[in-house]
Amino acid sequence: MNPVDLARARAETPGCAHVAHLNNAGAALMPEAVVEALVGHLRLEATIGGYEAAAREHDRIEATYDAIAHLIGCARDEVAVLENATRAWDMAFYSLRFEPGDRILCARAEYESNYVAFLQVCARTGAVVEPVPDDERGQLSVEALRSLIDERVKLIAITHVPATGGLVNPAAEVGAVAREAGVPYLLDACQSVGQLPVDVEAIGCDMLSATGRKFLRGPRGIGFLYVRRALVESLEPPLLDLHAAEWVATDRYELRRDARRFENWEANQAAKLGLGEAARYACDWGLGPIWERVRGLADGLRGALGELPRVQVQDRGEVRCGIVTFTVEGQSAADVQRALAAAGVNVSVAPRHYTLLDMEQRGLTEVVRSSVHYYNSDDEIARLVDVVAGLAH
Repeated sequence: MNPVDLARARAETPGCAHVAHLNNAGAALMPEAVVEALVGHLRLEATIGGYEAAAREHDRIEATYDAIAHLIGCARDEVAVLENATRAWDMAFYSLRFEPGDRILCARAEYESNYVAFLQVCARTGAVVEPVPDDERGQLSVEALRSLIDERVKLIAITHVPATGGLVNPAAEVGAVAREAGVPYLLDACQSVGQLPVDVEAIGCDMLSATGRKFLRGPRGIGFLYVRRALVESLEPPLLDLHAAEWVATDRYELRRDARRFENWEANQAAKLGLGEAARYACDWGLGPIWERVRGLADGLRGALGELPRVQVQDRGEVRCGIVTFTVEGQSAADVQRALAAAGVNVSVAPRHYTLLDMEQRGLTEVVRSSVHYYNSDDEIARLVDVVAGLAH
């Protein structure tokens, strides 16, 4: 496995010349190839028309499905491209049918948007959502999950990498439990795709949602959904249009037979091209080398922050990723973010409500969320640590 060529990665990322971008869990810097795919298609639309541009670039747009399939190890007909990861997750989740007493098992560090959807569906149907306890390392306890399985469990839905900490939940071990029990398994891979290898067959999930803008380094406003072929035809999306279904008689329609039944007809074709380019770009680097560098940078940042007085690194989990969260005694997360921004370092603030159950359990109201990627340099890491050190004295 060849190491990442940092000089090349930075040269191919225009934003590296302007900022130390340690907010990749929010939206990563796009490489030039993605920018050109995105802007080039917009220029073509402006020149010859939107429909005409889509027709001319049909094969390249279709190749996006092949790129995503290669990225996550599935077939192209198991991929749908949607306007964002939340809508992708929603289209899968709201296609499932629940009855009174049905159980939904999730992680304690579940993301807010997902948990709100659980609560809404439970209120409508009489189903119940049950967070699985964490183990001693702070990740979902596979042993506890197994003990909760019974005939009333109709869905296991977890976030692979939570938004407010560096842990990586044991997705493949969860998949083994789901398959053994015959329970559908929905994985929110929004923060994992692009920073670590994600293979849907190895994980064993039936559905997976992801975004373009985060570690995959694609455009904003685009995401994708994977649905296992064996499950597709048993799910009817909550919203349909003439792309998802065909009106075949005055009183009847027929759904598409592939995962594109979860899409709608109108789509941002420029963003779709950018997403495909981002997937190819990540695969060209190799997710193995990307993951090795991301983990190395994150471990170094955690170590440096952990040596500072009044600074507490807040990450948990047996496996930790490129998200590094911390608090500074006497400083709000917003104050830390502003000080770093003034020094040309991008981070974000993750508030309590993003992962309410997890943050309440840990007694946290907010954290500073820094998130490294393979194009970040040691100098950028040092700049963040220096600013935080100044605040911590």
